[in-house]
Amino acid sequence: MARLLFLLAVASVLCRMAIGRWPWQVMGQLAGWELPFGPGRSSARARARALLGVGRDANRIDIITAHKRLVAVVHPDRGGTTDQVHEANAARDLLLADLSRD
Repeated sequence: MARLLFLLAVASVLCRMAIGRWPWQVMGQLAGWELPFGPGRSSARARARALLGVGRDANRIDIITAHKRLVAVVHPDRGGTTDQVHEANAARDLLLADLSRD
């Protein structure tokens, strides 16, 4: 067991040295996960803005209004799916978190 853990640690470090990312970052990117930091964050913000239909200069009210408008369209009661609602919620949360960070 200790040998396996040692080999995993060595493989992780070699991966980091070879491609500049940890193995779980690579696997997360392949699975479509968004990291809360790093270069993928700006593309996630761009996708969130496009989904909600707001610009870079959108304020808190704009984001919340756009989210409500989108959820009214994609809600399961209106023919949408829960995945679409979750995606809209994630976009809203991401953009609002960026506002509070600034």
